Amino acid sequence: MEGELSTAALGTRKKRGEGHTRRDEILWAAKKLFLKEGYEATTIRRIADAVGVSAPALYLYFKDKEAIMLALCDQTFGGLIERMGEIEKKGLPPIERLRHCGEAYIRFGLANPQEYWLTFLSGNTPKQIKERGHKPETIDPNEPGASGAIAFARLMGMFRDIENAGMPLYYPVETAAELVWMSLHGLVAALIHNPEFPWTKHDTLIAGMIDMAVRGVVRLP
Repeated sequence: MEGELSTAALGTRKKRGEGHTRRDEILWAAKKLFLKEGYEATTIRRIADAVGVSAPALYLYFKDKEAIMLALCDQTFGGLIERMGEIEKKGLPPIERLRHCGEAYIRFGLANPQEYWLTFLSGNTPKQIKERGHKPETIDPNEPGASGAIAFARLMGMFRDIENAGMPLYYPVETAAELVWMSLHGLVAALIHNPEFPWTKHDTLIAGMIDMAVRGVVRLP
C-alpha cells in the first residue's frame, strides 16, 4: 500500500477548529490498516499509533472501530452520491439518467478499487448497516452509515421516474433497483478481483452490462 502509516507529524496537537483534520487522519490510517492487515486484526491502539495519538485521544473522534468503518462507508457512498447529483443536474430523460448513473457507478468502483473492496467486498459491513438495510423509510441522513441508504433511495427514485414516464417495470421499484445494483456490482467485483484476466474491453463490458440490466427490469417501448 502506498504511503507510510506512522509519522510523528500526525501526533502534534491540533489547534481549535482543526478537529476535522485529525478525524481525516484517523480515517486515512484506519483504511490503510484495514486493507493491509485486515479489519479484525486491526486494533484501535494500532490505528492510534499510526496516527501518532493515544487511544483515549482517538476515542474523542470515534467511539469504536465500527464507528470508523461506518465513516469510511459514508466516504465511499458520498462519492457515489456526488456523481449521481452531477448527472441529475443534466436534466436527462429518466431512462438515460439511469444508464448514466449506472456507468458512473461502475467507473467509480474501478477508479477506487480499495475503497470499493473495503465497503462492498471485504465482508466487514458494520452491524448497524446490516440491521437497518437500505429501506428509504428508515433513513436518518444525519446518522452515521446512512449514505448507502440515501444513494439507494435515489436509485429507487429513478425507477419511479421511469414508471411515471410511461415505461412499466417488470418488478416492484425496490426489487428493480436491487437487481440493477446487483448486476453492476457483479461486474465491478469481477474486474477488481481479476484485473489481469484477459477480459473484453472494459467499455464494451460496461455498456453491455448496463443494457442487459436496464432491459431486464424496464419494459422499453
